Amino acid sequence: MSSLAIAREGELTIGTIDEIQKLHIRTIPIGEHARRICHQEQTRTFAICSLRNQPSAEESEMHFVRLLDDRDFEFLATYPLDAFEYGCSILSCSFTDDKNVYYCVGTSYVLPEENEPTKGRILVFVVEEGKLQLVAEKETKGSVYSLNAFNGKLLAAINQKIQLYKWTLRDDGTRELQSECGHHGHILALYVQTRGDFIVVGDLMKSISLLIYKHEEGAIEEIARDYNASWMTAVGILDDDTYLGADNCYNLFTVKRHSEAATDEERCRMEVVGEYHIGEFVNRFRHGSLVTRLPDSETSQIPTMIFGTVNGVIGVMASLPQEQYAFLEKLQTSMRKVIKGVGGLSHEQWRSFKNEKRSADARSFLDGDLIESFMDLSRRKMEEISKGIDVQVEELCKRVEELTRLH
Repeated sequence: MSSLAIAREGELTIGTIDEIQKLHIRTIPIGEHARRICHQEQTRTFAICSLRNQPSAEESEMHFVRLLDDRDFEFLATYPLDAFEYGCSILSCSFTDDKNVYYCVGTSYVLPEENEPTKGRILVFVVEEGKLQLVAEKETKGSVYSLNAFNGKLLAAINQKIQLYKWTLRDDGTRELQSECGHHGHILALYVQTRGDFIVVGDLMKSISLLIYKHEEGAIEEIARDYNASWMTAVGILDDDTYLGADNCYNLFTVKRHSEAATDEERCRMEVVGEYHIGEFVNRFRHGSLVTRLPDSETSQIPTMIFGTVNGVIGVMASLPQEQYAFLEKLQTSMRKVIKGVGGLSHEQWRSFKNEKRSADARSFLDGDLIESFMDLSRRKMEEISKGIDVQVEELCKRVEELTRLH
């Protein structure tokens, strides 16, 4: 589809949809549904968790772990999972006192008679001569929704629990995953990100919580949480005290921990500091950028995060300095007055945070697509916007061009 038609009373508007100009996209057909993907730089491979539909068979789906060459995307090896076993998470990592690099896969047995999985596995593979070798497996009492490398160990989210495993050496020279400690108290711990000793958990219904791993005690404890009810779809870490979340109402929000607060109650409570309606079901955040940024450029110090959505959208978010944010916020406000939305829809209303319980104006987020559209406007409209914020058109063009270099 390359155009969009909108019918309103008394008029018909037909518009074209711009081609993507910056990204070069290559499609690799694999003939089945890839649900998780991971890259291992040392072995120059990708590992994917995939499923193949079998309409005529007794079991309608077959699930696999497949190994691909990262240069030509040829299949190198396949590990078939058990009947009713789904691949839920995948990770490339190494462990303390072990020079090898491993692929770890978390699975779930999705049985028709169970409402929630009660069994899963963690599979540890090593790549040898282009083949997947299973070196260890650990049964779990639930679905392994997330896996993270954590201080030379493996951190897993298994149903309601966060579980930490260490990689130990048996007497016979083989390795195994051994449980070290865990943390209960979640409805379903679906999404986990780590930074140092901090663990950020996105819960099915209980928003975001922050845990800390205490080395001396060998324990994981909760130190703060967002007490709002949010059905999470992804979590990310912006800095030591600020965390990013996406919910099932297609919103993004940021929460802040007040680590320097005077009372325990204030330190334990996260404050929502940013809200924004993105209009997409975000299911993954990753630190990084879609372009290579030069180390000496002005934008090289601005941290960026990539997000992915279930509709196949890939986007970039940048944490802007306060001065730049304030300037671009003025520009966005002025542009809203001049540029009318498709079908006469209000941009401000569209970007307002909304869920089942409440709605609120967007805050601490800017719409980069709207701001960057300044470069495509006519000179007359550019001048109209520049008068609204008392900044020369040339200066506005320069500032917007800087923004486009972030992705």
